[in-house]
Amino acid sequence: MPTSMPDIANQTSAQTMGNLDWVGMSNIEMPLLVSVPGQPDRQVSAKVDAFVNLGDPQAKGIHMSRLYLAVDELAASGSLQPSQIDTLLKSFISSHLELSHQALVRFTFDYHLRRKSLVSKKQGWKAYPVTLQAILDDQGLEIELQVEVPYSSTCPCSAALARQLIQEAFDKKFNAASVSKEDVSAWLGTTDGIPATPHSQRSVADVKVKLNTGATDLPIEDLIDTIEDALQTPVQAAVKREDEQEFARLNGQNLMFCEDAARRLQHRLNQESQFHDFWIRVNHYESLHAHDAVSITTKGIKGGFQAR
Repeated sequence: MPTSMPDIANQTSAQTMGNLDWVGMSNIEMPLLVSVPGQPDRQVSAKVDAFVNLGDPQAKGIHMSRLYLAVDELAASGSLQPSQIDTLLKSFISSHLELSHQALVRFTFDYHLRRKSLVSKKQGWKAYPVTLQAILDDQGLEIELQVEVPYSSTCPCSAALARQLIQEAFDKKFNAASVSKEDVSAWLGTTDGIPATPHSQRSVADVKVKLNTGATDLPIEDLIDTIEDALQTPVQAAVKREDEQEFARLNGQNLMFCEDAARRLQHRLNQESQFHDFWIRVNHYESLHAHDAVSITTKGIKGGFQAR
């Protein structure tokens, strides 16, 4: 009877020699704690990708179980914050000495926030998709944080066309030299008084930032708040009629093409010193067309994100 089990990865060579950029596992299911400044750690249900490079062209493969066990140890006794992510990636590399000198980990999860409505202050939950990716190589640690924030966008062109129809309806209804304020006010409260409305659509801001070297926190909530504050029309959770009315007002005062939304976010993120770089994609899921309107921009520093 054999006294030990075979280890093919160690005992055999590659059939075809070559270096590989990344080898590992994706979609590892793992409960994790997320650390956010000023908040208690929050548990999320995450999918994890764990990789190292394979720098030995003759090696048969890596030890994937070692990557899994390192992620499991983080889930059991740690949390998602830059220092512990750095430790995790170093363990990926140290467990593959002479095979690897680079490591990558990616976490995807929904981050839930309790949000108040606009006027009544009723509260409800909103889920924000988050992707956190970190790479450790000879240049050091690089962490990217990506969030998706839904909002409402009202078309400026549609609003202008609707205003024109309202003016024409007014001229048709009130053709006398003078009209009373009471008559106009009453007419505006009818369906005849507002014969057209601009079209709006649910939209999504997909924003990715690179954290500064030496960052000690994951500014997930800060980034979400910054995006929603710049756009002014975030989708709501629990609402009463007064909240819906205020939402309609905010849409009317914040008419946006996708270009407008992207520039708002670009301007705001340029003022944020905690981000080394950023990449923005706004998606307006058109209600007029069957296609979407999209705008993409980056901070544009050398070696930074590419507009894609």
